[in-house]
Amino acid sequence: MKFRNVALATAAVSLAASPAIAEAAFDRSTAPVEGESELEGGSGILIAILAAAAIIAGIIVAADDNGEDLPTSP
Repeated sequence: MKFRNVALATAAVSLAASPAIAEAAFDRSTAPVEGESELEGGSGILIAILAAAAIIAGIIVAADDNGEDLPTSP
């Protein structure tokens, strides 16, 4: 029973310490930049326009009620 408790405690400590050990083992290095970006941050406007179009399309589809789902009697 004592060996079981020691084994569980060892496993818990190793699981708790492994993220800190893994983080210390790998240092990130930066790559040198040779030129500037040509995008100039214009993608934010494009994303906003696409989001607005998706919202408008969703409203149109939700509000469109041509009576297609009404039951027909024979």
